[in-house]
Amino acid sequence: MSLSTAIGMVSESLRNLLAGEMSLVPAVPVTILAPDETGGHRRINLFLYKVQENATLRNMDWQVKRGEPNQLVPPPLSLNLSYLMTAYAPNDSQTGNSTAHSILGDAMRVFYENAIIPEDYLVEGLRDAREHVKIVMNTLDLDELSKVWSTFTQPFRLSVLYEVSTVQLDMLSSSERAMAKRVRQIGKPRVEAPFEPPVVETMEPAGGTAGTVVAFRGTGLAGWKAYVTIMGRMIVNGQDIDENTFQVTLPNDLPAGFHEVRVDISHLFRRTFHFEVAA
Repeated sequence: MSLSTAIGMVSESLRNLLAGEMSLVPAVPVTILAPDETGGHRRINLFLYKVQENATLRNMDWQVKRGEPNQLVPPPLSLNLSYLMTAYAPNDSQTGNSTAHSILGDAMRVFYENAIIPEDYLVEGLRDAREHVKIVMNTLDLDELSKVWSTFTQPFRLSVLYEVSTVQLDMLSSSERAMAKRVRQIGKPRVEAPFEPPVVETMEPAGGTAGTVVAFRGTGLAGWKAYVTIMGRMIVNGQDIDENTFQVTLPNDLPAGFHEVRVDISHLFRRTFHFEVAA
């Protein structure tokens, strides 16, 4: 995924998502503090209280380094991050802490609607990640909640637990090793260029009316097949690609707003773009 600073990048991306999508007025500040650290009286706070290695990805094989097909790198360190989300607001003499409840509910809505952090809110170092950064609400565990809060001097506040995965930290370049040379010889020796996977780099335009023709451009696309979905709806299923660019006509019945367009090249490469349909 990225450098060893990726954990901090994920926290910053979660903050960007909440700050950009929460709808309460006035806007609710988003902090990344421990529960006993001083912050504003009205805010939503994220506290990273646990970091665990992802057991499923622990024993991955060595991988080919991006852009260097003859170089192997060790598998990245794959982590799951556990966050405590807590709302803060002054108590009202009539309604008590209902304001904090409203703040917490709005923040939960944002994480539910954006279970995969959109690229627009990811910090730069996470945008080329191998894995999506996914947000899942943990089943409420009162024992775990009480253990977290018992370490602080602050009284318990209504909180929600979230797990964010998968965060992958690349190993240092000193851990790399060259791939063993292999020669295939049947009759006369045959020399072939190393395999370069297809890559889609751009989608243009990024906005327009329903029924717009968009062009995808990249490298190594010729000879493969394209599969394109928009908001989960298949619009191109196995289209042959002759050049390093191909066109797709978007459906005429798309409503106004932002739509997620996912392109897959022969199941070797996939990327998600966003297209804005004008009203």
